[in-house]
Amino acid sequence: MDITAYLLRRYTTKAFDPERRLDAAQLAQIETLLRYSPSSTNAQPWHFILAGSDDGKARIAQATQGFYSFNEAKIRRASHVVVLCTRAQVDDSHLLQVLAQEDQDGRFANAEAREGQHRGRSHFVNAHRFQLRDSVHWMEKQVYLALGMLLLGVAAMEIDACPIEGFDAVALDEALGLRQHGLVPSVIVALGYRAADDFNAALPKSRLPADSVITRL
Repeated sequence: MDITAYLLRRYTTKAFDPERRLDAAQLAQIETLLRYSPSSTNAQPWHFILAGSDDGKARIAQATQGFYSFNEAKIRRASHVVVLCTRAQVDDSHLLQVLAQEDQDGRFANAEAREGQHRGRSHFVNAHRFQLRDSVHWMEKQVYLALGMLLLGVAAMEIDACPIEGFDAVALDEALGLRQHGLVPSVIVALGYRAADDFNAALPKSRLPADSVITRL
């Protein structure tokens, strides 16, 4: 498979066809893309909200009022919308939940290996929490790894996507009740199929030349 063909085909979709919907099998694959995204030390500091109903998309669209109104139609007309959230903190209970799942999935040969994994992961989490004091930024970087996996994955499925950072985070928090669940919204992705009149579909892709962004040693 030539993965670059999908990279060259995909683009940021500006207008979606509201009549075309993703099916259950596609949605199951999308959930797998999100769940199996890599994260530093497998900390998985994220939560994903997947909206496909008109009501669900309308709640998310509340974050695109006023200055961000240019993004409202993308959310409302898309087949489905994903809100990628970052955990406000990776606390001990979350670390133990991840550890228990790894144990259940058979990743540890013995109790010593289990304890070693917990000790190592806790070291990095606590370093970002207490020494570097950049834990929120560090966790959000992991969420953006999931974003990259999602965009490439759906491109390979020939599904169109539009990543959206232009939204009112406070309004989205209120609409979805994120804070009470210890979550912060990081980025929204609208998914579906491009409309026939999407101007961006016909424009050539533009990137800086390889020699200006890649150093070969």
